[in-house]
Amino acid sequence: MPARFVVAVALIAMLLTSASLARQSRPTSKTSPTTDSGQQKTKPKAADDDTPSSDDSLKLGTDLVNVLFTAVDRNNRIITDIRQEDIAVLEDGRAQQIFTFKRETTLPINIAILIDLSGSQEYTFPQEKMAAGEFLRSVVRPGKDFASILTFQDDVELVQGLTSRIDTLGRAFEEIQYSRRLSPSTSRRQATALYDAVYITSDEVLARDSARSATDDSVSRRAIILLTDGVDNASSRKLEEAVDRAWRSGIVIYSIGIGDRFRFEGVREDVLKRMSDETGGRAYFPRGPDELLDNFHQIESELRSQYLIAYSPTNIAHDGSFRRIEVRLAARPDVRVISRRGYYATSEEVKK
Repeated sequence: MPARFVVAVALIAMLLTSASLARQSRPTSKTSPTTDSGQQKTKPKAADDDTPSSDDSLKLGTDLVNVLFTAVDRNNRIITDIRQEDIAVLEDGRAQQIFTFKRETTLPINIAILIDLSGSQEYTFPQEKMAAGEFLRSVVRPGKDFASILTFQDDVELVQGLTSRIDTLGRAFEEIQYSRRLSPSTSRRQATALYDAVYITSDEVLARDSARSATDDSVSRRAIILLTDGVDNASSRKLEEAVDRAWRSGIVIYSIGIGDRFRFEGVREDVLKRMSDETGGRAYFPRGPDELLDNFHQIESELRSQYLIAYSPTNIAHDGSFRRIEVRLAARPDVRVISRRGYYATSEEVKK
């Protein structure tokens, strides 16, 4: 075989091999590579790439407990100089690490004014109506805060659902009229379903968004302003159930103990204090119209002057159990902390 023919064949073979290797080195498609499950892998983000990315991995709200608290001195004046290093948070007696601490003055507020219209309120109702109306006009910021109005005797009536319109709330107050209610067999002027009223308001009017965790209060503050003498003689639920429902819905109860102390049994301060203390509110017992207005002003100040703590609980079980919370200011013995007493952990069903 001639030498020139052998060389030509060798050159052709080399050229064919080079072309094959070049084809193998090129990507066969512009489609992103896939995982074993057939899903496309996400293209790594370059350091200078400012395209928005998903923040799903940073959503920690379901694992954080948010606690709002108010600090007051011995004269019940608001304290505004609390620092994070002053605070210790305990859950079921165990110290917790604080992730967030800040003073909150602008969080949205959802408020329910809950007014007792039983017989003991006949002569105090006009004062209550006036003071509550003034309170809402001062507190509600149109477009940001929402308020509702309910009344109760032996049952509960929703006078106005949650609204941010001051004029709508004003008209709703004008429509409320006190009227005696009698039954054929016995006087129902004294029938008061207080616990049912608090339960229903917490469960149906101010209930937490079901899509959120039971520990997440970041959307808004929820508060019931309760005007009553604290007497209950017509509820199907107990005091513990009413408080429990407020806990589950993240609601603070501010109680204003008021009523006819002469013709009726007087104000049940123990009941109202328990409702407020357990949920992080306060109970007030005005002795006249001026004090009633002052009490509403104090509630307004507290709602606008709170601190927010967030911590990740050391107890990571999703068992739906109740956890007790305690906020301490060991270095400030002159200051009293007002906060909710606990919360319900998420359950496995919610986590799934």
